Amino acid sequence: MTSARSALDRCPRCGFHYHSKRLCTYTAMPLLSYHSALPLDFWDLVHSLFDTMTGIVWYLTAFVASTSLLQPPTMVSAQYLLGLGTGDITGPVVETNMMGYASLAQTDTGLHMRQRSRAFIVADAATPNNRIVFINADIAMGDTGVRRSIVSQLSSQFPGIYTDDNIAFVGTHQHSGVGGYLENLLPQLTALGYVKQSADAIVAGTVRAVQRAHANLAPGKLSLGNTTILDANINRSPTAYLANPAAERARYQFDQDKDMTVLRFDDAAGQARGLLSFFAVHGTSIYENNTLVSSDNKGMAAFLYESAVEPSAMPGNASFVAGFTQSNVGDTSPNTLGAFCESPGKDYDGMACESNHSTCGGTVEDCHGRGPGFRISDFESNRIIGDLQFKGAQKVMNGVMKAVNGAVKSVHVYLNMATHSFNLPNGIQVSTCPAAMGFSFAGGTTDGPGALDFIQGDNSSTPQNPFWEIVKGAVTPFPSAAQIACQDPKPILLNTGFAHTPYEWSPSVVDIQMLRVGNLVMLIMPGELTTMAGRRIREALRAKLISSGVLGSDAYVVVAGPANTYAHYVTTREEYGIQRYEGASTIYGQWTLDAYIDKYSSLVPFLADNASGTPASDAPAPEQTSKAISLQTGVVFDAPPFGKRFGAVLTDVKTTPYHAGDIVSATFVGANPRNNLRLEGTFLTVDQLVSGQWKAVRSDSHPSTTYQWLRTNTVLATSSVTISWTIESGTPAGTYRLSYFGDSKPLIGSISSFSGTSGSFTVA
Repeated sequence: MTSARSALDRCPRCGFHYHSKRLCTYTAMPLLSYHSALPLDFWDLVHSLFDTMTGIVWYLTAFVASTSLLQPPTMVSAQYLLGLGTGDITGPVVETNMMGYASLAQTDTGLHMRQRSRAFIVADAATPNNRIVFINADIAMGDTGVRRSIVSQLSSQFPGIYTDDNIAFVGTHQHSGVGGYLENLLPQLTALGYVKQSADAIVAGTVRAVQRAHANLAPGKLSLGNTTILDANINRSPTAYLANPAAERARYQFDQDKDMTVLRFDDAAGQARGLLSFFAVHGTSIYENNTLVSSDNKGMAAFLYESAVEPSAMPGNASFVAGFTQSNVGDTSPNTLGAFCESPGKDYDGMACESNHSTCGGTVEDCHGRGPGFRISDFESNRIIGDLQFKGAQKVMNGVMKAVNGAVKSVHVYLNMATHSFNLPNGIQVSTCPAAMGFSFAGGTTDGPGALDFIQGDNSSTPQNPFWEIVKGAVTPFPSAAQIACQDPKPILLNTGFAHTPYEWSPSVVDIQMLRVGNLVMLIMPGELTTMAGRRIREALRAKLISSGVLGSDAYVVVAGPANTYAHYVTTREEYGIQRYEGASTIYGQWTLDAYIDKYSSLVPFLADNASGTPASDAPAPEQTSKAISLQTGVVFDAPPFGKRFGAVLTDVKTTPYHAGDIVSATFVGANPRNNLRLEGTFLTVDQLVSGQWKAVRSDSHPSTTYQWLRTNTVLATSSVTISWTIESGTPAGTYRLSYFGDSKPLIGSISSFSGTSGSFTVA
């Protein structure tokens, strides 16, 4: 009966049930003083009717169940309150550098699929303040400044409920989203500095997702399951993985994790409301040459699942929420065919790249990983890898899963990783280092090769180009002898931990956070752990949870990240010694993984059922956003060509019938989409004529559509927009059209909206 409760008995602000005495069960405050200014007699009437209806329902239920009118009804109490919500976080889709590949040339020119945050709230029904908020965002990584704003807004709107401790901000690590939002300088360089519009969109959409999840909090059940997914990832640094001890490697079948873990969210009646899955694969299915904003394979998997459950709902509007979370992603790749030389005219063209350094002819530029659909398009590889994750999650959801029961706990501290000293299990004291990037960092990966003469696997025994030895000191300070020794065997290219001008280049302080729901513990990691690094920390924390008596033998531990702070990579000590890209990007030195294991393990007691007190914490990182520099210019103005209006059709659709697989396109007089991000909206629709009325059946969030913007004349401020739709198999025959929605900025005056439509066309 719990699932059938009326919306009338739910507090519109806190989401908790209140009783017929008009008392909110969360605040214990009178409903009228806290929730409403409606007249007392109105509420009396509502509650009188509700109580009467409830009594009738219980009466009939008891009769059907036992045929005894004297038997009282039995309420089944749920252990958890669950809330799920989605919010649009898509930033400026043109004239902004994209985040992930760190390529100056990758400036966005339009949109393939919108980015979203998906929020999952789990609260203890008996003690609702014991709750967690897991935010799965379609961005490259979590960020300190963005998270600070999210926490500030949520803690202000819901005082005492959402705090720094229980909010996890996790990126899917996709590489085709809008950039410029990270607080530290190094990841801002290719974006020409900080892009406030990007950060604001992420914050607004994420807060909206949590608000929606909070508003639909309801009693429910959780269950856990897993499956194996083959052909969705490979290890892109297998030679570094081989440096790990043979005995350790022998315990695992693959050199990357193939397991997907799924947390299922049900309502009290057992109907699925959503899922949160954990699987390790880089968000690099869409390559560096793409300039359309998208959400890569994790976003594709979410779209496929949500649309399968609610096919009639537009993306972002489904009530079912599917979260595909990143795990120990560091050395994984979705380019499952391997890395090959793309070197036309060279003897080695088409051959596999050299394995130790991922080079072709001695350089890295031509060495590229290939996804399963690379001969068709980047988007086809993306669809395939997303589909494999979707089907894996679906298999778990349709199978037998184990119920999750137990306390809801969270713990969060700050840790200064620049100077963290600790003891290894053998008693030896070691320390992490101030941040530094190695030479192999500039060599890139097979997913996104670097440039010049930088290569992977570049360690201290390899002579360095003397030019770079000189130039690197002009970019960041030359490293001291102590820093060189601490970072050994990494040859330091960028000594970012000592670069403070004009503000911090890399983080020194990171977020350490764990979330517990019953026997499931989520390690919220501020970086990208390699396959073996993830295995080690999961095993260490599981052993600690059991030996400490916090959990029993059914303890289940997952890694989620990069989250909260972006602190680059985390390798094993052995992989660090090889100094491929992942080792060179492990910024705090060879003891980084051990430091995380030590710190996370020390916080295990705070996840116990009866845990109390506050753990010791270093000071949070100083705020950097107010110091940020931005070189991105704003939109000056838009103008249509002479004799045209905004939204006018420049190139129309064909009049001959289209069929499945065909691409329909139309080009319109456009305006800069930075004028209005149209969050929770769309720049386009595909409309179908149904019973004489146009009905939108596709939006800019569908993978079958694209929105492409082109500046046609900088001086005259004219631009065009091309909208395309690849007709899917199974599309109903009928009459359709393409619609464009834009916003123009005059030289003087305010921004105004407009629209345009193509001619109609038929799908046969």
